[in-house]
Amino acid sequence: MRRMSDQPERWTRATVYADMWVDPDDDPREQEGPPPEGEIATLLDFLTGYRFTLRMKCEGLDAEQLARRSVPPSTMSLLGLVRHLAEAERDWFNWITDGEPLPKIYGPKDADFHGALAEESLVDEAFADLEREQALVDTTLAEHPDLGARLGRERIAVRELMVHRIEEYARHCGHADLLRECVDGRVGQ
Repeated sequence: MRRMSDQPERWTRATVYADMWVDPDDDPREQEGPPPEGEIATLLDFLTGYRFTLRMKCEGLDAEQLARRSVPPSTMSLLGLVRHLAEAERDWFNWITDGEPLPKIYGPKDADFHGALAEESLVDEAFADLEREQALVDTTLAEHPDLGARLGRERIAVRELMVHRIEEYARHCGHADLLRECVDGRVGQ
């Protein structure tokens, strides 16, 4: 059982705002120029931001730290979240296509979390899987600029799927904040 003294001390790279991950001027998610124009661009901007945030939460950790289930009794780990989101992207692709569904990437329910082991090859594979699955869904959705279009066997509207994707990444970025803080004390933003 972990005692309070076993918890890492909270820390951040930010110097101007001590409770932030990085100073706003150094935040790579912040872009120069005007905000996105239109609904599609806005949805993609939010999705891109949350995807980048997840990567930031994993940045600088080794395989053991990424695989650490740091909030017991949960089986969640940062690596498990990456694998889970790759699996979610695969599911979303299956929702929007009419063809035979692609199989699960990692196996039956919760294999994405249970198989998140402290091995560098699994870490590399998970990030490659996530990028591949994101690109597949992104490319497929780009062919349907009408946000009201209903796709696949599920007849899900493009807009609904985009909002669902943003929600899923945002939710798991919140989990990643807690997991990362328990791993090394780094606080979220």
